[in-house]
Amino acid sequence: MFEFVLPFMILIIVVVFVHEYGHYYFARRYGVGVTDFSIGFGKELFGWNDKSGTRWKVCWIPLGGYVKFFGDRDVFSQADRDEILKKYDKKDREKLFTLKPLYQRSLIVFGGPLANFILAVIIFLMINIFVGKDFTPAMIDEVNKDSPAYIAGLKKNDVIVSIDKNEVKSILDVSKFITLSTSEFIDFKVLRYDQEISFKVKPDFVESEDSLGNKVKKRMIGITLLPYNNNINHKKLGPLKAMYYSITEVYFVTTSTLKYLGTIITGKGDSSQLGGPIRIAKISGQVAEFGIVPFLSMMAYISISLGLINLFPIPLLDGGHLMFYGIEKILGRPLTQKTQEGFFRIGMFLLLSLMFFATYNDLKDLGLF
Repeated sequence: MFEFVLPFMILIIVVVFVHEYGHYYFARRYGVGVTDFSIGFGKELFGWNDKSGTRWKVCWIPLGGYVKFFGDRDVFSQADRDEILKKYDKKDREKLFTLKPLYQRSLIVFGGPLANFILAVIIFLMINIFVGKDFTPAMIDEVNKDSPAYIAGLKKNDVIVSIDKNEVKSILDVSKFITLSTSEFIDFKVLRYDQEISFKVKPDFVESEDSLGNKVKKRMIGITLLPYNNNINHKKLGPLKAMYYSITEVYFVTTSTLKYLGTIITGKGDSSQLGGPIRIAKISGQVAEFGIVPFLSMMAYISISLGLINLFPIPLLDGGHLMFYGIEKILGRPLTQKTQEGFFRIGMFLLLSLMFFATYNDLKDLGLF
């Protein structure tokens, strides 16, 4: 397990730093004072002060981070408006986050998740430009007898055009689209003798090992693939095309994640696949052994997840703050401090419950349950 620690630390520090820097950037842009920029929680390991008075530090528990604004009582940007109006003079009030216009506070809060999505786009962009992207058409080489694909009518030499209305641009897309599909039936469109034909395939859920040796439950339809005409088409992209495919990948991962979480909430999805820090550490170490490109790709996916989760309307998360600002816009005034604190307690309970559930899955994955 210790061989996974360094890759995990690098991954978490980078995505957390980028997230917190998104908050920091917009805070400084709008003149908000920043007293602390922390990677991790708990006791400080080391740090330094910059010219503006911000304490940059790394703490013992590296599972997150925070930016604390001038005048805040805690790292969740809580502040009593009446209290700070009495406490600070006019000059200091200009640096207070809680007194900034609503749109500025919203952008400061949204800056963290936005930075995570931008990081993912940049990583995919660099990979597409310097390593390249696969565009090999996917042709079915074999259909297992009595498999879901066989029952649906798919045949050898069919060229897969789309899956669930997602265009299949590469042979690598097929497994990804099948795995991330959330509907009971998967819509296939194939090219057979120059004619497009549509099929609905009901996949089997099969427990198998992924390429890293981890046990996972995957959707399988019982086909093997072959490059069309045995022609591998892998090429480096120009900046504009690379940007297009990078943004498309971020959008696809984001929407697929939301659909998956929707199935978990409705009880239709497999919640055992939800993992926490232990599973991320394990997988990041395994992926790092395959080289820098797979590791960077995983970093992009984790960055998307961090940005997306933080946008959920749960108090304590960025999305919870944005929810409060939406209510403030409707009511014409902020919620009372007491009301916000009540919501924060609910948010803490929800986050601790989620953390407990994810940790249980992690330990179960390690064979401890």
